[in-house]
Amino acid sequence: MNDISITFIKDGNEITKKLVPYGTPVSVLTGNFGIPDREIYAVRISNEICPLDMPLTYDAILEAIPAKSKDGAAVYRRSLCLMLAAAAHNLFPKARLLVGHSLGYGYYYTLEGAKKITEKEIKQLTDEMKSLVEKDIPITTESIPYAKAAELFEKLNLVETRKQIKYNCPPTIKINTIGDFSDLYFGPLVLSTGVLKTFELMKYGEGFLLRFPKSSDPDKLTEFKDQPKLFEIYSKYKEWGKRMNVTSAASLNELIGSRKINDFIEITEIYQQKNISKIASQIVDRKTVRVVLIAGPSSSGKTTSAKKLALELQAMGYQPKVISLDCYYVGHDKTPLDADGKPDYECLEALNIELLNNQLVDLFNGKEIIVPTYDFHTGTAYFEDKNKMTLKDNEILIMEGIHGLNDKLTPKVAPELKFKIYLSALTQLNLDDHNRISTSDNRLIRRIVRDNNFRGKPAAGTIEMWPSVRRGEELHIFPFQNNADAVLNTALDYELSVLRVYAAPLLRQVTPMQKEYAEARRLLQFLENFATISPSAVPPRSIIREFIGGSAFKY
Repeated sequence: MNDISITFIKDGNEITKKLVPYGTPVSVLTGNFGIPDREIYAVRISNEICPLDMPLTYDAILEAIPAKSKDGAAVYRRSLCLMLAAAAHNLFPKARLLVGHSLGYGYYYTLEGAKKITEKEIKQLTDEMKSLVEKDIPITTESIPYAKAAELFEKLNLVETRKQIKYNCPPTIKINTIGDFSDLYFGPLVLSTGVLKTFELMKYGEGFLLRFPKSSDPDKLTEFKDQPKLFEIYSKYKEWGKRMNVTSAASLNELIGSRKINDFIEITEIYQQKNISKIASQIVDRKTVRVVLIAGPSSSGKTTSAKKLALELQAMGYQPKVISLDCYYVGHDKTPLDADGKPDYECLEALNIELLNNQLVDLFNGKEIIVPTYDFHTGTAYFEDKNKMTLKDNEILIMEGIHGLNDKLTPKVAPELKFKIYLSALTQLNLDDHNRISTSDNRLIRRIVRDNNFRGKPAAGTIEMWPSVRRGEELHIFPFQNNADAVLNTALDYELSVLRVYAAPLLRQVTPMQKEYAEARRLLQFLENFATISPSAVPPRSIIREFIGGSAFKY
């Protein structure tokens, strides 16, 4: 075959260009990136993230995926999860290792089919993983025939993985292998176990946490910060999923295939509404509450949740009034700048805290206020008589916004007057035994659909700004989760099957010439795990309507 032309880039700039033989693996070329080989976890080939053993078969632009990057951290986590699964298989072949949700920089795991895991068994798992690291075993990727994959997953007792390939039936299945253990391929991994030196297994609840480093410091673990309220909500939701016998994408697909999905949709909506009703009862029982503050990350469903909570409070004899914190922006000219010199609308200082607190105190003292209106086009606030407001004894204020849990938002309001609610789109479904569904991915797909439906923004635009949104959440929302009086899970277990109808065509429009292509491809592959559900099946007051349209609520 003829040689092919490979261009090496770093930070968007060309480093060098070389002709290499057709089929050359990337791993023999990593010295051209100007980065030590040990710091390279994968490679971006024409904007698609690929493993280092990928053979080059066409002219391409190559960029290293370093350890100290978001994409590098994702490669490391996936690889670490596979090594844990291999270690668990080696030690406890009859027990099923099941991944749960994320907790800090870690994933929660349980062993099903075995007694409650002990400190001794966690030590055994840790030692086995360290042994795999020391042996530096290759992590291989290959495609095998469908029938062979089905037989393999049955042999390895990967129950949900075996079920899942029934609903996505290509002639060959891509798998990753460490020694005698194989699992379904969900993305590029490091070349060998010797790379995976930084981890910790820590006893937690009835299971344990697999802890990993954050992207900014790939050789060091951060201090563990517990989130007991979030874990409690997840645990209850997981138990509910088990009772419903719907714990994975495969079991959801079974319901869709058997035409029983409409009942499940109603059940999930009722379950979520009951949880909103419980929170409303907590608020009423407090008796002193005058303002409910709702906070949550982007696309967690804050607006619809506020409206649904308002209905519940009305049913209990209250007259709720809903205000968005967006009304209190200080304006373009006073908004602080971020590290890139751009207006930082997500920091607390972007809000007129003084005005907000003075108006709340006036309201609670029986005085009349005029709620400001913020014009996003001109970047200015103004006041209109039509927005006059008072708060009577049977009236209660609901305010939603990202800073709701931060006490610096309302320092002049007495604690007994406030009730704080944290929202999280925390699905209890897994893709299969060892592959979880990221809360961030769930929200990003919601945001892609909403941005396109209501703002005309293409998927690439939403993907491009998502890292900035996530940074804002890390700074302004997640640190205050434990301040909440109540936590509401806004995920609906059927929603990804609906969102796929809207998101998949948008993601396919992202081209290989765009930097966002790799993320678009990853999300597309993720959505392919879900059979589709017609949007017409979504109830008019569902949180999902906030993103796909057609809601009975006015926004």
